[in-house]
Amino acid sequence: MADLSHLNPQQRAAAMHLGTPLLVLAGAGSGKTRVITHKIAYLIEECDYQPRHIAAITFTNKAAREMQERVGKLLSGQSAKGLTVTTFHSLGLHILREEADKIGYKARFSILDSADQYGIAAEILKTTDKKLVRQLQSIISNWKNALLTPQQAIDQAGNELEAQAAKLYRAYQDTLRAYQAVDFDDLIKLPVELFQQDNETLAKWQNKLRYLLVDEYQDTNACQYQLLKLLTGMRGAFTAVGDDDQSIYAWRGADQQNIERLGKDFPSLSVIKLEQNYRSTTRILNAANTLIANNPKLYQKNLWSELGHGEPIKISAASNEDDEAERVVLKIQAHQFQNRTRYGDYAILYRSNHQSRPFEQQLRNARIPYILSGGTSFFERSEIKDLISYLRLIANSDDDPAFIRAVTTPKRGVGAGTLEKLGLYAGRRHVSLFAAVFEPGFALEIQERLLEPLTEFCNFINRLQYRAEREPAGELLQELLRAIEYENWLYDNEEARAAESKWQNVQDFVAWMTKKGEEDGKNLLALTQTIALMSLLENRDEENPDAVRMSTLHASKGLEYPHVFLVGVEEEILPHRESLDGEKLAEERRLMYVGVTRAQKTLNISYCHKRKRGGEWASIEPSRFLEELGPDIDKPGKVQPEAEKKAQGKAALAGIMAMLGEKTGG
Repeated sequence: MADLSHLNPQQRAAAMHLGTPLLVLAGAGSGKTRVITHKIAYLIEECDYQPRHIAAITFTNKAAREMQERVGKLLSGQSAKGLTVTTFHSLGLHILREEADKIGYKARFSILDSADQYGIAAEILKTTDKKLVRQLQSIISNWKNALLTPQQAIDQAGNELEAQAAKLYRAYQDTLRAYQAVDFDDLIKLPVELFQQDNETLAKWQNKLRYLLVDEYQDTNACQYQLLKLLTGMRGAFTAVGDDDQSIYAWRGADQQNIERLGKDFPSLSVIKLEQNYRSTTRILNAANTLIANNPKLYQKNLWSELGHGEPIKISAASNEDDEAERVVLKIQAHQFQNRTRYGDYAILYRSNHQSRPFEQQLRNARIPYILSGGTSFFERSEIKDLISYLRLIANSDDDPAFIRAVTTPKRGVGAGTLEKLGLYAGRRHVSLFAAVFEPGFALEIQERLLEPLTEFCNFINRLQYRAEREPAGELLQELLRAIEYENWLYDNEEARAAESKWQNVQDFVAWMTKKGEEDGKNLLALTQTIALMSLLENRDEENPDAVRMSTLHASKGLEYPHVFLVGVEEEILPHRESLDGEKLAEERRLMYVGVTRAQKTLNISYCHKRKRGGEWASIEPSRFLEELGPDIDKPGKVQPEAEKKAQGKAALAGIMAMLGEKTGG
C-alpha cells in the first residue's frame, strides 16, 4: 500500500486526486517532487495502473533520474518496470523513433546539435556574421515552439529580419529533411504535427500513456502544451505541477499563459495549492511574498514555514564590483570559520555570467574552492566535438551526424548540394550516408568530380578503422590530426587567441586519450565508447565537493543553499535594461523571487554605487526590487570607508588567530 501518512494535507490531496485534470500550484520549496513520486506510487499500488501506462515528464535528465530513483524506493517490492520518467524531448524522440516511417524518416535519423544547426544556417545564408545567424536561429526556434510552419512564418513576417528568418526557415527545414535529420525543437514539433494529422497513431499513444504527470509546468511552451493536450485527449487524465511565480524562461519560448489555458481547455480542472515551505525561514518567505505580490496573478499564493523566524536579510552597498566581490568573500570566510560550515553551504547568485569574474578572482586569491554552474563542459567544446565526430565515425560508420560533422570539418570539397543528394539517396535506400557513398546507384546520380572527395574521405575512415584495433590510440590520434590539417584549419577560421586556446584543448584531449589507452590497455574504438559514456554521465553531479557554488539565477532554479549571496542587484542588471516594463519586468521580478527563495538560513543582497560601462565609470541605482522586499530588512548605511573596512578585517583576523591558538593549545 502507498504510504501517504507523512505528506501534509494538501500534498496528500494532490497525490490521491483522480477523476478530473489537476493543477498543483507548488510554491518554492513546497515538496513538489515528493507529490509527483507519491502520486505515481499511489496510481500503481492503489489504482491498478500498470507502470507502462504512466509517464512523468520533466525538463532535465537530472530531474528525471532523481524522480525515477525516488519512485523505485517508494514502490514496496513492486516493480516500476515500464514506467516512463523522461524529459519532453526524450519522449518526443521515443515517439519519432517508433513512428519515423509515418513522417518520411528512417528510424536512425540524426539529431543535430547547436553547432550543426549553426553550420547549416550559415551555409544557406552564405554569411560569416555570427550574430545575424544566431538571431535568425532564435526567431526560427521560437516559431517552431509556437508551431508555425515555414509558410505561416513567411505569411506573418512583420519586418525585414523576420522575412529573412522565414526564408531561412524554409531552406533550413528542406536541408534537414534531405539529411534525414531533426533539431532539438523538431523532437516535440514533429510528434505534435503527426498526432494532429493521424488519429490512429494518436489513439495508439493515448492508449499507451494513460496518465501523465508534468513537472515544472510553468516552463512549457505552446508546442509542449499541445503535446500534453493531444496525449491526454478528452479524458484529461493528468496532473500538472508548477509555480507561476517561478516562470522565468519566456526568452526561450516558455508561455506563462499555459496555466490559464488549462482552465479554459479543461473546464473540470481542479486546483490545489502547496504553500507550506520546507526550505526557508519565515523572514526569507515574508520578503519573497511581499516582492511577488507586486506581479498581477491568476492564483494567489502565500508561502509559510515552520522553520523559525530566522536571521535578518542584509542588504549592503559597495563602491564598485571589485569592492563588492572582496566584501562577499570576506563575509563567507568569517561566517564559514565562526559557524564551522562547509564551503559547499554558500552560493553566489547573479543575473548574468559576466558578473562572475571579480568573484572568481577574489575566491582564487583567498584559496577558496568554487564551482561555476552552467559553464561549457570539456566534451561540449566545439573543437573536442569535432575530433570526437571522427572517433564516433571510426567506431560506427552508420553514425550520420558524426559523418556530416567530420566530412565538413575541415572542409574537403564536399558541399551542401552534394550532401543533400547523398541524404536523399540514403533516405530512399534506408542506408547510412557512409554506406550510400559506396553504392553503385549513387554513383549514377552524381558527377564523378563530386563523388571523388566523398569516396576519398570514406576510404580514409576505413583505413583508420582497421588501424584503430591494432595501433596505440595516442599515436593514431596525432596522425589523424596531421592528416586532416586541423591545426591549420583552426588558425584559418578563428582569431589567433581563440585558435591557440582551442588547439591547446585538442592537445590536452589527445594527451588524456594517450594516457588512458596506455593505463587501461584500450584501443581507440574502446576509448571512444568510454568517452560517449563519460559525456552522457558528466553532468550527473554525483560528487558533492566542498566548494562555493556560483551560478546565474536562471541556472539556480530548483536548487537550494543554506547561505545565499545575491549580488549586483541593481537597475539595468536586475531588472535587466531591456526588461523595464510590462510582462518583461514581471519576469525579472520572478527571477529576483527565485533568487530570494534559494536561501534556507541566511540571505545577503548587495549592489554597487558605480560600475564600468564601456570603459567609463557610471553611477548605478539600486534595484527597485529592494524596496519591494518589505520593511523587515537590514538596509545599508553609507559606504564603509576603506581604512575602516581594513581595520575591521584585521580585527576579525586577529579574533580568528586567537581562536586557532586556543584550539591548538598554543
